[in-house]
This record gives sequence, structure tokens and C-alpha cells, in this order.
Amino acid sequence: MSTFKIEGGYKLQGDLEPQGAKNEALQIICATLLTAEKTVIENIPEIRDVLKLIEILKGLGVRSERIKKGHFVFDASSINIDFLKSPEYAKQAGVLRGSIMIIGPLLARFGKGFIPQPGGDKIGRRRVDTHFIGLQKLGAEFEYDAENHWYSISAKKLTGAYMLLDEASVTGTANIVMAAVLAEGTTTIYNAACEPYLQQLCKMLVSMGAKINGIGSNLLTIEGVTSLSTCSHRILPDMIEVGSFIGLAAMTASEINIKNVGIEHLGIIPESFRRLGINVKQVGDDLLVRETEHYEIESYIDGSIMTIADAPWPGLTPDLLSVFLVVATQAKGSVLIHQKMFESRLFFVDKLIDMGAQIILCDPHRATVIGLDRKFSLRATKMVSPDIRAGIALLIAAMSAKGTSTIDNIEQIDRGYEDIDGRLNRLGARISRS
Repeated sequence: MSTFKIEGGYKLQGDLEPQGAKNEALQIICATLLTAEKTVIENIPEIRDVLKLIEILKGLGVRSERIKKGHFVFDASSINIDFLKSPEYAKQAGVLRGSIMIIGPLLARFGKGFIPQPGGDKIGRRRVDTHFIGLQKLGAEFEYDAENHWYSISAKKLTGAYMLLDEASVTGTANIVMAAVLAEGTTTIYNAACEPYLQQLCKMLVSMGAKINGIGSNLLTIEGVTSLSTCSHRILPDMIEVGSFIGLAAMTASEINIKNVGIEHLGIIPESFRRLGINVKQVGDDLLVRETEHYEIESYIDGSIMTIADAPWPGLTPDLLSVFLVVATQAKGSVLIHQKMFESRLFFVDKLIDMGAQIILCDPHRATVIGLDRKFSLRATKMVSPDIRAGIALLIAAMSAKGTSTIDNIEQIDRGYEDIDGRLNRLGARISRS
């Protein structure tokens, strides 16, 4: 288990550029299974989870060639479905939640797919019913081996269908869309996820010959085609990194210019930080976060405490709620952080309380933060990263704290952020890895 040692209290200055979006990359790489022709993907973040997925595809027989950093060519012309029954596959897929998105493409192209119960961050219940109910609507047969925790899906033929998703699951929608593009007839999906990641997937599939209407909305209509062809696709900047960098600049009272952020795909993220009093200025496709010693949380018109809550797109992404919570600890004023979509994602706040933050954990979904207005710095402490997003929030807290902190289990952070210590050290941070 690796560790970060962070000497806090240093201001940062300079430019940061976000990596490619992890959540988009996982979908896009799975979509390469839909065609026997080569696909070219650019701006792939070379982080732990993405590289694990590429390894899984390699085991399936997908040939991947790294042209340069972040630029890969995939060739899925020769697939070995029997790999899905191997112990190696069970081990690899069982620890990577994103691997579930190979099910839709394999079902569409080869008529079957298998997946062990997916792992991933322990942030509460993350059911997969939406995936399999949607695929069953298309005519697939589903089996669950409860003893060995295996899911299997098969179909002689997929047929378009009407469906209303019980939740706007991003990965669930992605799996269903990837299966539906090769189904016979028309598929109508209500309550579809419409996050930029999903929009990008749909645009890629259209460039390959798929017929999809309603991209960007929660109503998708898909007219099935018999095959898909080659394409070239570029992954968007990672909005979670952009938000993390805004929070980092605020907590350390630093001036950071975040370059090439893909403004049109950030939704309400910049404005949500402004509600906390952060000075975020748009300059072309860059975001400049001004050095702000004091920032004040807005209140509602009637004077009541503001609530920041996650919601399906175009609402605020749940992946940034931990960063918002940390940023609020040094603001002037109070805010209620409401994590609606996962019930265990706020449990890292005990470490922030140990550091001197004033936080009341109301229940598994809600925490009230009373800002310190920098009258008291957070104290350095020893921590363990419980998941990717809490890990980056704890790193931000440690960088603003007095003294030297340690964060164990930083492999969790590496799953989502490429060379984060090196990139921040180049701006003046003091982070060492052991």
C-alpha cells in the first residue's frame, strides 16, 4: 500500500490541464468491441482503472497499439469469448466496476456475455438491475449465479423495444445503447442518462454508422443497424479533475489557470463553486481561479442555509460533492451538503473533523459544514483514502493544513488521477510518494 506525505500550507501557481475524462474513456473503450474494424481513440487518461480495462480487452483478443501518450488504436476483429470463463478474467473484472460495460457490446455482436459481480468504490449500494432489465427488454435472457456471484446474458437475436429506465444510470444507459445500436428495429429509452460522457458515446457510435436521435436529452431513439465501421474519437477533458483543481486553488488560496477545460461540457460546476464565493473566471476555454484569501458562501433569499446537492445531469455530478464539502470548511458561512445518490460517500468526514473542521454528519446522505473562514487552519493528520473522490478531497485538505499529513492507500487516488503528485509539485506543492 503506497502513501502520500504532504507538507501543507504552500500556495500553488501556474497552469494545469485536465486529463481525458475517465468515465468517458471506460465507455468509449468498451464500444470498440462493437466493430471488427480498427478504431482510433485520443486523449485517453493512462490511469489505473483505464489501463485495467485495456488489459481485459487484450485478454478477449483485442489488439491495442499505443501510438503516443493517450493515443491508442484498437482492433477487435478477433475476439475470444471463452476468455470470459477464465479465472484471469474473473479476477480482473471483479475489481473494476467499469468492466460491466463490455456486456452490451458483446451481447450485440456475439450474442452472449459474462461478468462477475463488479467491484469498484465502496460508496453505498450500486445496483446493476438497470443494465440487465434493459437488455432483457431487448430480448436477452439473464441468469445470476448467486453462489459464485456471476451474471450471464445471452440472446439469439436482439429486437428494439420501448423501455423506461428505473434510474438514469450512466453506465446502464451506455450498456443498453451499445446493445440497441445492433438490435433489429427501433429502441426507445425514456429516463436515459444524458451526461456528457453518454453524449460522447452516442456521437462516437453515430460516427461508426449507428442511428441515434435525442442525443443530450433523456429520451433516446435508436434505429438498429446490421454493423458498425471504423471511427476516430477524442475524449473530453475530465470535468471531475477541473472541479478538483478549482477546489484545490480555493483551499490553498492559490491562483491557478486551468487550461482547455471544455467549458460547454462543464454544466453548472463553475457556477456552483461561485456560490461558495470562489472567484472563478472564464477566459476562452480556460478557467482562471483567482487567489482568494476569504470566500463567503451564499445564502438563500430568506437567509436560510444554502444546500448543495448532487443530481443526474444537468445537475451537479456526485463525484464532486466531496470536494465541495472540503472547500466549505474554510469558507465564511454554512452550507448543507446533500449526497442524494450514494449513502456512504460522506463517511470520510470524520478525518476532516479530526483535522479541526466543523462538520455535523446529519445522516448517511447529509452533512452540515460550518466554515472556519480561515481563522483556524486545518491540522495535519494521518489518513487512509477510502475511494477515488474522497481521496482527492483528503489530499486537498492536507495541502491546506498546517504541518505534514500522510494518506495511505493512494492507489485509490491513482485510479482516477494521473501523476497527480507530480503535476501539483510542479506548481509548488510538497507531496512525496512512498
